[in-house]
Amino acid sequence: MAKLSEIEIRQQLKALKGWEYIDGAIQTTFEFKNFKETFSIMTRIAFECEAQNHHPDWSNVYNTLTIRLNTHDAGGVTLKDFKLAQSIEEIIESE
Repeated sequence: MAKLSEIEIRQQLKALKGWEYIDGAIQTTFEFKNFKETFSIMTRIAFECEAQNHHPDWSNVYNTLTIRLNTHDAGGVTLKDFKLAQSIEEIIESE
């Protein structure tokens, strides 16, 4: 998959509320009710990541989840990252 230009990335970000382009990746942070809810969402996201064979850099502290996406093989952000980001948004919205 081809690496997107910064202009293409900014254009794609318009469709993803709360996501930003930072240091070569698209990134967002979610806050949940508590650790249990956060971990439950992370588990759902993990199954989707496996299905798409694309895995985020993420961190969790108590009720906060930060997700960074880029395609390591392409050396930057690709449409694959935006596809996973949209899937993550759909998981979050379904809760």
